[in-house]
Formats: sequence, C-alpha cells, structure tokens
Amino acid sequence: MVVTAVGTLALLLTSAALLTDGPLPQGPAGWLTLVWVTTLGLLAVVPLGAAIGAVLPNPREALALIMLPLLGLLITSGTMFPITKMPEPVQQVSAVFPLKWMAQGLRSALLPDAARAAEPAGSWELPMVALVLTAWAVLGFLLAVPLLRRAARRESGSRLTARHEKAERSGAMPA
Repeated sequence: MVVTAVGTLALLLTSAALLTDGPLPQGPAGWLTLVWVTTLGLLAVVPLGAAIGAVLPNPREALALIMLPLLGLLITSGTMFPITKMPEPVQQVSAVFPLKWMAQGLRSALLPDAARAAEPAGSWELPMVALVLTAWAVLGFLLAVPLLRRAARRESGSRLTARHEKAERSGAMPA
C-alpha cells in the first residue's frame, strides 16, 4: 500500500507538471511539507488498515465494509469540494479523522498561500495537522500490533497452506 501511495503521488505530480501545468510545491518548504504530510499520513492510516484486515476474515468483506464509510470521509474531508461548504456539525465530525488533516496539509504544500483563506480556520494549521496525524499513527500502531499478533496465533501453518492452495486454484494467486 505504501509503495502504491508513493507511486501514485509521484505519477500525479509528474502529470501535473508535464500535462496540465497543475500545482506543484513552491520551494523547499513546500516540498518538505509534502514529504512530512505524506509520511505522517501514511503512518496514520496504514496501521489502521492492518488492524481492520486482522479483524475481518477475508479481504472481500473488508472492502465491502470499508468502502461506504471511506466514501463518506472523502466527501466530508475537503478532498472533493471545500469543507467550508459543509454544515458545521459535519465539519466537526470530519475533523476527528486523519483524511481531513492529510488533505489540509497537502493543500498547504500544493496551493498558493492565498488559498488558506478557504480553510475553516483561515490558516493551514500545520501544527494541528502534525498533531492529529501523529495521534492517529500512535492509535493505529496500538491497535494493529495486538490484533496482528492475535490473527497470527489463530492462523496455523496448515490453515495458511490450505488457504493459499485454494486461492491458487481459484486463480486469485499466481501458482
């Protein structure tokens, strides 16, 4: 997931630079902000994904259960349209989750300084971005480690082998 996320970001930045004259970070401070927000954002969400994966019995169920809440977070986090157009209670709920803060930090790296007026607080709030993403990263690791340990203890070698063989027969995994 991390490789995919970083690869996608690189592809988007390259496309923005070459094809659309899209926004790129301005100067070293903008690039540094892009790197630390991306890194902290991934640290905030990857362990949560691992924890969810450890609890659910199969990936198809995980996708079905996660998709609707994820779409709700995408819509309410300011990634699709300005968060200030949302009702105040929706903004407050969105502010609890890391996606809103990741989006805000990335906007601060990619958009001109004048765009910060469109943020609810009128500023990028980068210290709050760092604080919220760090808190989610810590929470994710605190959840993921014991859940992954428990999942590993439940999975015997013979059950794992049987599951892999079944996946190979169904074509889900290369032989």
